Amino acid sequence: MLNPYLGADGAVTPQAVSFAYLCFLVLCAPVCLWVVRSDLSVMKIPNTAVLALGGIFAVAGVLLIPFDIWAWRWVSLVVVLGIGFLLNAFANVGAGDAKFAAAAAPFVAQSLGNAQLSFMLLAAWLLLAFFLHRIARAIPAIRRATPDWKSWTSPKFPMGTALAGALLTYLAIKAAGVL
Repeated sequence: MLNPYLGADGAVTPQAVSFAYLCFLVLCAPVCLWVVRSDLSVMKIPNTAVLALGGIFAVAGVLLIPFDIWAWRWVSLVVVLGIGFLLNAFANVGAGDAKFAAAAAPFVAQSLGNAQLSFMLLAAWLLLAFFLHRIARAIPAIRRATPDWKSWTSPKFPMGTALAGALLTYLAIKAAGVL
């Protein structure tokens, strides 16, 4: 176990939780930025980014949180992936978005409060990302700097921007020990 704040008996302290989430935040930030850029430029979330996010939880998670908690969090991935496939089939949610949400799910602690927090963050980020995207695509200087970005002309919204923002915000809140 690499988390210096876990008790000798495996007790999870608030400091251990903050340390684990800080590590997750640092490790996930580059992947999330990659997802945002990719979704804005080509309207696709690469499978390698999804696998990288899952790999971060697989390796860092087992080193930072107790094994039983780590193992149970994989159930979240399966549940969210199933819901994502249904949304892809019946509600026109992108497959990459569904896979990214599933890979992000194990990072969210399994409690009603954490689920509510993650849904509120996703809702806020969906609104924020939508409005910022629409504003940015209306600014000629930004369009000239990124003329080949597909999201500027696509009728679809690059939802990976909101998913990545929500994940990073959740990790930052947990790292700060606020909730």
